[in-house]
Amino acid sequence: MKETINNWRFVILLILTLGLAPFVPEPHIWGKIKWIAGGAKGMALMDWLDFVFHGIPWALLIRLTILKLSGKLPKPVENTPKM
Repeated sequence: MKETINNWRFVILLILTLGLAPFVPEPHIWGKIKWIAGGAKGMALMDWLDFVFHGIPWALLIRLTILKLSGKLPKPVENTPKM
């Protein structure tokens, strides 16, 4: 699990699929951010859960970036067989 959430490719794939979906007319997360910035009037529990659901990939990207910049990101382990 730790290897998965520390994998840049996996996090970028999550952002491109879940974090930005649907692409038209605008990404869902962007609409939720604008709604919250406007006071979040009328947001139901489902809207908040939707915001969290679409926001998790972005939180993972921010986490990876902070770990990388602070030098605390563990080195990837190579799974090459030894002969």
